[in-house]
Amino acid sequence: MAEKTLSNKNNLIVLYEDNHIIVVNKRAGDIVQGDKTGDQPLSEVVKDYIKEKYNKPGNVYLGVVHRLDRPTTGVVMFSKTSKALPRLNKLFSEKSAKKTYWAIVKNTPQQPQATLVHWLIKNPKNNKSTAYSKEKNQSKKAILHYKLLKQLDNYYLLEIELETGRHHQIRVQLASIGCPIKGDLKYGFDRSNKDASISLHARELRFTHPVSNNEIHVIAPLPDDPIWNACLD
Repeated sequence: MAEKTLSNKNNLIVLYEDNHIIVVNKRAGDIVQGDKTGDQPLSEVVKDYIKEKYNKPGNVYLGVVHRLDRPTTGVVMFSKTSKALPRLNKLFSEKSAKKTYWAIVKNTPQQPQATLVHWLIKNPKNNKSTAYSKEKNQSKKAILHYKLLKQLDNYYLLEIELETGRHHQIRVQLASIGCPIKGDLKYGFDRSNKDASISLHARELRFTHPVSNNEIHVIAPLPDDPIWNACLD
């Protein structure tokens, strides 16, 4: 299992790094790749870290392999070489990389463990997806598996594994069964978290290294928050 290291610059937490790959623990509010806001993306923070650590002249290569929603925390992997990027993209497109998420939700699900199947339609105008129980025109099938890990004082901790990767999939599917994620105003939670995060964390990533073929297992520490801390008690 990979050990974490802390880069003082921008409080970047590096969970795993080698010649081809770097995996970091994304903070709430960070955007993975540049967008219309103009805010500095996490990809640029990682480039700065690599440039400084290895004293690299000129531009630093970094490939974005996958993304997390801005209010979400946890594991994000980047490619440090053009050789590794297409192989990593293939891992994710073929679902060979196994991602596990933790979510703190408002209500207990009817079943402690289940598979959810919905058809999602994304509305780009409000950047929101809607879940339907039956297929509709232009909808995309969404499948996830969840299990209840722990009952907290006022919330419930779920572990989620995705079978598909759709826009806001975990958020909208859990909301559709009456379990909105803590802090997620967009999908039905009644109040925001203080730091504007939602309590959804990309907890683990398991994959076969695209160059060495070693099995890599990365765990992202939880945000430093009393409710998240209670999940480990």
